[in-house]
Amino acid sequence: MAKRTKRRTFIRDLGAGGIGAGIGTGFLPGEKSATAEHQSSNEAGYEIPAPKRQYNGIYQGAYLDRIAFPVGGIGAGMFCFEGTGAISHMSIRHAPELFNSPVMFAAVAIKGAEKAARVLEGPVPNWKKFGLRGAGNGLGEQNYGLPRFHNATFITRFPFADLDLEDANVPIKARVTAWSPFIPGDPNHASMPIGAIEYQLKNSSSQSLEGIFSYNAKNFLKINKGKNKIAAYPNGFILSENGNEEEPHLKSDFAIFSTEQAKVDHCWFRGGWFDPLTMLWNSFSEGEITENAPVDENAPGASLFIPFKLNPGEEKKIKILFAWYVPDSNKKHGKDPGAPPCSGDPDCCPSPSERDLAIFDKDFDAPFYKPWYSSRFKNIAEVCSYWHQHYEELYTRSKLFTDTFYASTLPPEVMEAISANLTILKSTTVMRQYDGRFYTYEGSGDDWGCCHGSCTHVWNYAQAIPHLFPSLERSLRLTEFCESQNKEGHQTFRASLPIRPADHDFYAAADGQLGGIMKVYREWRISGDNEWIKKMYPMVKASLDYCIETWDPRHTGTLEEPHHNTYDIEFWGADGMCTSFYLGAIYAFIKMCAQLNEDASFYQELLAKGRVKMENELFDGEYFIQKIQVEGLNAANPVEASKISMGGQYSEEALELLQKEGPKYQYGSGCLSDGILGMWIARMCGLPDIVDSDKIRSHLLAVHKYNLKEDLSTHINPQRPSFAMGDESGLLLCSWPKGGKLSLPFVYSNEVWTGIEYQVAAHLMLMGQVQEGLDIVRACRDRYTGIVRNPFNEYECGSWYARAMSSFGMIQGLTGLFYDAVDEVLYVDSKIGDFSCFISTDTGYGLVHLKGDQATLEVVSGEINTKKIMVGKE
Repeated sequence: MAKRTKRRTFIRDLGAGGIGAGIGTGFLPGEKSATAEHQSSNEAGYEIPAPKRQYNGIYQGAYLDRIAFPVGGIGAGMFCFEGTGAISHMSIRHAPELFNSPVMFAAVAIKGAEKAARVLEGPVPNWKKFGLRGAGNGLGEQNYGLPRFHNATFITRFPFADLDLEDANVPIKARVTAWSPFIPGDPNHASMPIGAIEYQLKNSSSQSLEGIFSYNAKNFLKINKGKNKIAAYPNGFILSENGNEEEPHLKSDFAIFSTEQAKVDHCWFRGGWFDPLTMLWNSFSEGEITENAPVDENAPGASLFIPFKLNPGEEKKIKILFAWYVPDSNKKHGKDPGAPPCSGDPDCCPSPSERDLAIFDKDFDAPFYKPWYSSRFKNIAEVCSYWHQHYEELYTRSKLFTDTFYASTLPPEVMEAISANLTILKSTTVMRQYDGRFYTYEGSGDDWGCCHGSCTHVWNYAQAIPHLFPSLERSLRLTEFCESQNKEGHQTFRASLPIRPADHDFYAAADGQLGGIMKVYREWRISGDNEWIKKMYPMVKASLDYCIETWDPRHTGTLEEPHHNTYDIEFWGADGMCTSFYLGAIYAFIKMCAQLNEDASFYQELLAKGRVKMENELFDGEYFIQKIQVEGLNAANPVEASKISMGGQYSEEALELLQKEGPKYQYGSGCLSDGILGMWIARMCGLPDIVDSDKIRSHLLAVHKYNLKEDLSTHINPQRPSFAMGDESGLLLCSWPKGGKLSLPFVYSNEVWTGIEYQVAAHLMLMGQVQEGLDIVRACRDRYTGIVRNPFNEYECGSWYARAMSSFGMIQGLTGLFYDAVDEVLYVDSKIGDFSCFISTDTGYGLVHLKGDQATLEVVSGEINTKKIMVGKE
C-alpha cells in the first residue's frame, strides 16, 4: 500500500549517484540575489554575470515607473497595484480596461505640530505627466496634484506586493501590501472577485502622533444614461451602477471596507469643476472627518476614515478589503452550428471526474458568458461577508504558498521570470465561466480579450496551470475533445464562449491538436485518474486518426500536407517543429493504448518511420529544418488553399514569388527557435526524448548561437518590433545562418516572443545546457525592468500573454521534478547540483530537497503519496 504523506512530513531519503555539487548561496531568494556589484561563478559551473538590476529583488527609482501588479481572481477581473502604490487597469466588467485609472487612493493626515497630509503613494512617474490622452488639458480628472511620499521601494513575493514609503517631512513610514488569494489546488478561492491592501503605519518620530487614515474613491462605475449610487456597508461603502436599457450587463458593484471601525462619508461635496476633490482634501488635511449618509443617486465619491494614535516607534496595521460583483456580460464568441459535440452522441463527452465535480458542473446553459463567482454568490454583500469572514484564513494559506515557493533555491532570474508570469492568472487574459470551466484569451488587448478561444497552439506552452490547478487544466481538455471536436476528429483550436459545440469551417491547428494529445497524457499522469483516461481515449483516438489522415495520408511519419500552426499560417511539407509534435502525440497515444490494452501496432510502425525521417531527412547536421513541398500532395495548390488562410492570399506580385520560391510563409533551411518544440512539450508531459537526444541538444545550441542577439540595433524587423528592439537583447524566432531565407518567410519570424525564449531556455536546461538557458532568461528579463516595460506583464498579442507561462517549465528544466500520480513516483534529475524547489501536484504541494545524492520530499499542504523517488537518469 502506498505511503500517505501529509504536511511537514519527510517521507523519503533515497540515494543515487552522479549528482553534482550544490549551487551557491547567491541563488537564495530576496536580498541574496546577484547584484550589479557582484559577479562570480557557482559550484555548478556556470557564470553569474552582473545584471543591470537585481533579479527577484527590490525596484526603486526609475524601475518603479511601469510597474502594474495584478490583484484579483482567476477569471474574476482585476485591478493593478502600481510601483508607486496607485491603482490602475481597473477591469472588473469581463473585459480589459487597461487605461482605466480610477481616482481611488489612501491617505494619511497628521494632526498638531507635526501637521502633514500625504497620499499613501510614491511620486507620480514622469511618463504620466505628458503624452497620455487628455494630458494637454492638464489631467484634471486625476488626483496627481495631491502631495505624496518622496521615496518608494517595491518588491513582490507573488501574490503579494510590498511598497515601502518614506518622506523626510512626514513623521510616518508606511509599508503597503497588496494581495489577493492564491492557493495551489484550491481554484475556487483563487477565483474570487476580491483583493486587499494592508497599510502598516509606523511613527518614525520621537513624539506621539495623532492622525487619520482615509480611503477615498470616485464612483468609477458610473456610465452614461445609467443610474448610479454609493451605498452603505459596515465600515465602508459600495460603489454601484445599475446599467441602462442598452447595456444592462454593466450593472456592477465595487465594495471598499475595513476590518475595523471606520467613519464614512458616503457622498463627497457636490459641485462643479474640481469641487469634490478640493473639499475632500481641504477637510482631511486639517484633520477633520466628514460623515454623510448615502444619497439616492449621483454621489461623486466616498471616503472611509480611521483615526489613530501612535507612540514613538509604534505601528498600526489597517486592512482595506475590496470586492466586486458583475454577474452578467455581453461576451459571446464563436458561431452556433447546431451540431452536437464529437461523434453526435452527447454521451461521448466524458463527464467530469468525481474529483472535479466540486469544481465544475456540466449543466450550465446561457446565451452570454457569466462568471463562475456569480454561481456561488447572489450579490456583493455575500462576497463581502465571505471575504471578511475568511480573510485571515486565505491570507495564511496564500502566505504559506508564497513562503514555500520562495524557499526554492533556483537562480534569481528564473524565480523572477516564473513568478512575474503567474500574474497572468490574475489578469483579464483568463476567464472562468458560470459552471467553473476554465476559458482563456491569448492575451489582453487595451479594451478587448485578444484572440479568444483557449487557443490550443498558444496554451501548449503554458506550464503553470496543469501543476497549480490541475482540475482547471483538465477542463480545457474536456472542451477541446468534446465541444471543440467533431465526429471526424477535427478540432477547432478556438473554443466558443459560452463553451458549446463549435463550428468547423477553418483548418485545425497541427501543433495545437497534437499538443492536446500529449497534454491528455500529462493530465492523466498528474491526476492519477485511470478512469478519466479511459473516458478520454475514444476522442483522443479520433483526434489522432484525423491528424494522420489529414496531414500524413501516405503514412510517412511526418506532416507533409499543409498544416496550420501557431504562426497563423500553414507549413507546406515536413518540418521539425510540427513533426516533433506528431511523434510526441503518437508516443503518448501508444502509452495510453498500453494502459487500456488497445492494439497500437499501426502507431508504433508510424512512430518508427517518423523517427528515421526526423533524424535523417529533417536534420541538416546541426539543426532541424523544413522540407518545403508542393508537388505530390492531396492539398489544393497554394493559391486555392490560401483562400481560407489568415491573410495569406496571393496578389499578382505574390504569384510571381510563388513561381520563384514556392509558397509564402515557410522557414525552409532556417534555424527555428521552436524547431523541436514538440520534444519539449513531450518532456513537460512526462515523456522521454523521442528522437536522438544529441540532435535535440545540437538544435538547441544552434538556436542559442544564431538566434540570441545581444543587440538588436541593426536587426531588421518590419513586423512587430516593440517586443524587443534597439540596443535590447532577445531571441529571434528564426534566422537563416546558412542562407535560403525566402523573400516572405513565415510571419512573425523577425520578432522576439518571451514564451518562446522561456521554452528554449527550459529545454536547454533539461539537456544540461544551464548557462545557455540562463543567457536567454536574462536577455528577456532585462527588457522587463520597470523602466520601459512592466515587469509583471510580458506581452505578445496583447498584455499578460499566456505563452509566457512557459517560464514555469524552467522548474522542471533545472531540477527534473515531475510527479507521476499513476505510479506514485517522484522524478528528480538536477542540472544545478543541490537544490530546494517548490513542487505542486493534484493533491498537495511542498518542497523537494536534493543534497548530494539524497532526495527528500517535504509536504507543506495536502498530501503527496509516493512509492519511490527516482534520482538522476534511473
